[in-house]
Amino acid sequence: MHPPETTTKMASVRFMVTPTKIDDIPGLSDTSPDLSSRSSSRVRFSSRESVPETSRSEPMSEMSGATTSLATVALDPASDRTSNPQDVTEDPSQNSITGEHSQLLDDGHKKARNAYLNNSNYEEGDEYFDKNLALFEEEMDTRPKVSSLLNRMANYTNLTQGAKEHEEAENITEGKKKPTKTPQMGTFMGVYLPCLQNIFGVILFLRLTWVVGTAGVLQAFAIVLICCCCTMLTAISMSAIATNGVVPAGGSYFMISRALGPEFGGAVGLCFYLGTTFAAAMYILGAIEIFLVYIVPRAAIFRSDDALKESAAMLNNMRVYGTAFLVLMVLVVFIGVRYVNKFASLFLACVIVSILAIYAGAIKSSFAPPHFPVCMLGNRTLSSRHIDICSKTKEINNMTVPSKLWGFFCNSSQFFNATCDEYFIHNNVTSIQGIPGLASGVITENLWSNYLPKGEIIEKPSAKSSDVLGSLNHEYVLVDITTSFTLLVGIFFPSVTGIMAGSNRSGDLKDAQKSIPIGTILAILTTSFVYLSNVVLFGACIEGVVLRDKFGDAVKGNLVVGTLSWPSPWVIVIGSFFSTCGAGLQSLTGAPRLLQAIAKDNIIPFLRVFGHSKANGEPTWALLLTAAIAELGILIASLDLVAPILSMFFLMCYLFVNLACALQTLLRTPNWRPRFRYYHWALSFMGMSICLALMFISSWYYAIVAMVIAGMIYKYIEYQGAEKEWGDGIRGLSLSAARFALLRLEEGPPHTKNWRPQLLVLLKLDEDLHVKHPRLLTFASQLKAGKGLTIVGSVIVGNFLENYGEALAAEQTIKHLMEAEKVKGFCQLVVAAKLREGISHLIQSCGLGGMKHNTVVMGWPNGWRQSEDARAWKTFIAMWSSFLRATLMCGGLCMMGACSCYCLSYSNSTRCGENVAYGSSQ
Repeated sequence: MHPPETTTKMASVRFMVTPTKIDDIPGLSDTSPDLSSRSSSRVRFSSRESVPETSRSEPMSEMSGATTSLATVALDPASDRTSNPQDVTEDPSQNSITGEHSQLLDDGHKKARNAYLNNSNYEEGDEYFDKNLALFEEEMDTRPKVSSLLNRMANYTNLTQGAKEHEEAENITEGKKKPTKTPQMGTFMGVYLPCLQNIFGVILFLRLTWVVGTAGVLQAFAIVLICCCCTMLTAISMSAIATNGVVPAGGSYFMISRALGPEFGGAVGLCFYLGTTFAAAMYILGAIEIFLVYIVPRAAIFRSDDALKESAAMLNNMRVYGTAFLVLMVLVVFIGVRYVNKFASLFLACVIVSILAIYAGAIKSSFAPPHFPVCMLGNRTLSSRHIDICSKTKEINNMTVPSKLWGFFCNSSQFFNATCDEYFIHNNVTSIQGIPGLASGVITENLWSNYLPKGEIIEKPSAKSSDVLGSLNHEYVLVDITTSFTLLVGIFFPSVTGIMAGSNRSGDLKDAQKSIPIGTILAILTTSFVYLSNVVLFGACIEGVVLRDKFGDAVKGNLVVGTLSWPSPWVIVIGSFFSTCGAGLQSLTGAPRLLQAIAKDNIIPFLRVFGHSKANGEPTWALLLTAAIAELGILIASLDLVAPILSMFFLMCYLFVNLACALQTLLRTPNWRPRFRYYHWALSFMGMSICLALMFISSWYYAIVAMVIAGMIYKYIEYQGAEKEWGDGIRGLSLSAARFALLRLEEGPPHTKNWRPQLLVLLKLDEDLHVKHPRLLTFASQLKAGKGLTIVGSVIVGNFLENYGEALAAEQTIKHLMEAEKVKGFCQLVVAAKLREGISHLIQSCGLGGMKHNTVVMGWPNGWRQSEDARAWKTFIAMWSSFLRATLMCGGLCMMGACSCYCLSYSNSTRCGENVAYGSSQ
């Protein structure tokens, strides 16, 4: 310390408050702790005071007021410094204090108007207040605003919160500086764009045209509308959860587990994990289909000239290439998640450009439709993959010769007198426009459904043809699977999933409670508009036989939606390929972290190994399990078969999100106070009903399997005993049901048919708090035979404050004995000054409402006649009399001893003393 000076130079003083214990608060402790010796202070308050420099020589103990007992003065060594706020560099995470402590520091300081002040350089006059209520210090970090949209686009990521933390850990291991963890994402960059990219997927480009052509415009519009309504109602429920409190990493799993308890949370969390894993398989299969069918068809390894075996060969190609793609993507995720993050903007741009190309092509088709001729034989659609000219004959050197098409339907390709197919002979070959355009009026033909069985030929109903059967030729465009309304629902629903991308990244948002509802709902509205408008555009622009052609065989192997796009079909092909690859990488990144979050909660014992990770945070074992399960989906090798499985798991997740909100509202849970103004429990109930209906509509057997899996996991967690207890809505539902039942029992006396023995078993404890007569519980269990109510009580003589510990120990002993004797009931311990008073209290006060005991069971005293104490028999007689009167006042049954002596009373409460029968078994 410098010697005191006479000058009045001003020194900079820094106050740091560390109220980590109750003893740190003045007035609650006689001695103030030495806070200056503490190196780790959890909560600090920084203020700048202008004080004379002479005060620097004064010791800490001489400071007056409340500040001396709470604050540590850090003097600035530079005496000439002014009170510029930039003189001191402070840790923003350590500059917070509650309003109560600010009053203890100094009455002159400005009172905190918020629960927490998050501004590191807060001065008088600042108007910055954090809108979030932080419960922990880690949640009080502030983040600077991003100056431009380009900077925000550079920071854009579509990965989950855990993936971003892993990316930062990778940068640290490589020697890079750790970026400041600041919430800089707004609604647009943090929620809207990630949800948009997750919702738009492979189904939009590969299957939506087929859905429109098969179901018709009207039914396809209904399918899309129902699925979008389901996700919209779920988003409203999710917004209610987001505005009820902070949603940390874990997203939907956290919502369900913390609202419905560990049993439901574990079951539905695993189902959601399986859905995300199968989503990776679906995206990989979609990428392989685009690659082999539209980009490089010659890359197929397995080929077959037989039309019946061609589909099997294609499935084998999907398996081989899908496995190779899966291995490559797993290696990318394993090596570094930052590579996935770097290409997130590219994947999003591919999706947006592809959708804009569809709208541009639809507008252009109204005045200049693209030229994609479709060859028809009568009203049957022909595949143009192997046809050189859409005609039976052709001119060569002024000579009419059979065309290549002639050879496919006749036994000779060179002679006109060859034997030909009967349908080929009686019908002409014509060419129609595959994309007639927006102004053609083709929508009138595409309004109605055209469901066909597997192997049926795709036909144009309005075209003329001779009523001749003919033979099935592989040059026709055939239906590959049997179609129905329910099948199309299951295939389309995965295209509207992905609404929880914003909630999974709530830690990266400046204001999660505002951004999650707005961004998610806007994303759903945008995607719903795109889907519904595309249904109408496809039906109004594309010929029906082309819409029903799933793989574009009628338009020379082009992607059907690509034929409508402008300026080229390759815009859609390349864009959809990269978007599916990106979506597959994101699913493989998010699914292991979801499994790791479930494993770290330690609610499922056999999953503990998947909670471990390598040094940079990558969940290695969880990634390997995810790859193995995704491989099972790839071995199915059909996008149309994997999509319904995916739908089941996502629908179950959405169902329980809605159920959680509806239960919390109907049960009026005290901590359930959502601030989202458009939320109502009826919307959650409606969303839950739609989810349940869609599960059984799309595939009832998949729905049953998914529910059985969830039920088995639920019972396993319940059987093992969940180590976590977060409180759940199911227990609240049980409480409400019990309350309702008890109130119903109070409406009138029980009928004779409904009478059940409701036992109060009085046990005696020895000096070691062990039960003297455990067989009383055996007798009670046999007496009620699993029916009715059992209350096991005992009395500990003494003072309650002194014997509270003994009462708890005795209660645990009795509960263990009840478990051993398989007696289901309740335990009641009473601490009283006298044994007789305790028994009287038990008999009078045990039970609630109609669930009170009507039978008392107690041990018969041994040798009470031969007792040396002359008052023993008087005490027993007096206790017996009061006991009998108290029991008979209840109008029931009383037992004294285990089959030694008993008395029965079947009278009602008005005449309980007249019909008493005494007997003895000795």
